[in-house]
Amino acid sequence: MDSINRNQPEDNRQDLAATAATARIRDMSKDAGACFFCTTPLPDSDTGGTRPMSIEQADDDGVLWFLSAADSHKNAEIQADPNVRLYLQASKHSGFLVLDGQATVSRDRDRIEALWSPIMKTWFTEGKDDPRITVIRVQPRAGYYWDNKHGDFVAATKMALGAAIGKTLDDSIEGHVAP
Repeated sequence: MDSINRNQPEDNRQDLAATAATARIRDMSKDAGACFFCTTPLPDSDTGGTRPMSIEQADDDGVLWFLSAADSHKNAEIQADPNVRLYLQASKHSGFLVLDGQATVSRDRDRIEALWSPIMKTWFTEGKDDPRITVIRVQPRAGYYWDNKHGDFVAATKMALGAAIGKTLDDSIEGHVAP
C-alpha cells in the first residue's frame, strides 16, 4: 500500500486510530451492509475463500458480527485459520475499506437472538432456533480506507468541474485504520 501513497498529498492522508477508527468501521459497515469475507481456503477446497456476507452488526468497539451455518466452508476455514480479510464498499464512488482481523465462531444464543431478522429464515429454515446457526465475530486488527473528504455531492461536483476545465480537483482522502 505504501507505493499507492507515495505521491499522495499530505492533506489527502488521515490515519485513524482508536475511537476514530472504530467510528469509521461502524459507519462503513452500516453504509455497505455487506462485504466480501475472505478466509484461507482449506487445501482440498475449491471455494476460493471469498464470499459475500451480510454484516449483521458493528458494535461500539468496531467488532463485526455475522451469522453463518455451522456446516459452511467458511466456518471450517476459520477453525483452521482465524485470520480473515473483509472488503467493504459504501457507495459507487466512495467509501472503500479493507480490514484484516481475527474471526471466532460461537453458538452464543443471546447474540443470535440479537442479530436475528426474519430474512435469515432464507438460510436457517427452522428460524432462530435452527441448530445450524453460528455467530462469527471479527475483531479488526488493522485496515486501510479510501473516501472523499466532503461527501458524494461535493466530490461529484469537483469531478465534473475538473473534467470541464481539465484540472484535477481531488477530493479524496485515505489512510490506515487501527482500531
